[in-house]
Amino acid sequence: MISVDINKKLGNLDLSAKFDIYNNGVTAFYGPSGAGKTSIINMIAGLIDPDNGLISFNNIIFFSSDNKINIPTSKRNIGYIFQDSRLFPHLSIKSNLLYGVKKDCNKNLSYGFDDITSLLGITHLLDRMPSKLSGGEKQRVAIGRALLSKPNFLLMDEPFSSLDNNRKEELLNYITIISNDFNLPIFYVTHSIEEIIKVSSNVLIIENGKVVKYGNTSDMKNEI
Repeated sequence: MISVDINKKLGNLDLSAKFDIYNNGVTAFYGPSGAGKTSIINMIAGLIDPDNGLISFNNIIFFSSDNKINIPTSKRNIGYIFQDSRLFPHLSIKSNLLYGVKKDCNKNLSYGFDDITSLLGITHLLDRMPSKLSGGEKQRVAIGRALLSKPNFLLMDEPFSSLDNNRKEELLNYITIISNDFNLPIFYVTHSIEEIIKVSSNVLIIENGKVVKYGNTSDMKNEI
């Protein structure tokens, strides 16, 4: 379970988000641009510090203003996939993928390097450099690198927004497979209703820095 109860002043936005997510699967963070979706997941990741509040995962406290706890991003064991792939341009695809491998990781996840490269269809790309890949290929590598860190959960910030519809559709299928096959919680930021309906089991609606509704996607279709 992830539990979030945080406050943060961001320019003109007074972000005050409180929610508990108990289940695995894909939870979509939905709302208009500027609503605070990315800021919330960045605080979960430790990339932004809340002004005050509490963030915990399975009773492990990531941040607590009351208890003066703020676990560094590198110690939170989170996989983060950004809008751009953020691959290391000077490393081969294989080296980029291996960079994500950690000793201190989620021991409940039993897959390995060959499993991930096969699943994502990137085995033939291992000797290439990032500059030789398409946008969709780069994002598949970024997903692979995040998965190879064997995280407790994945954060995804509109990772396919720059792709054409065909590539986006292809990669959305991978999200469903990853969630189902690995039983890995995924928190997926988007403002696309089509993406929510296709991949998410639950949706968190965020407006003006506030969580206004949360529930099962099939029950929330009329709310989004």
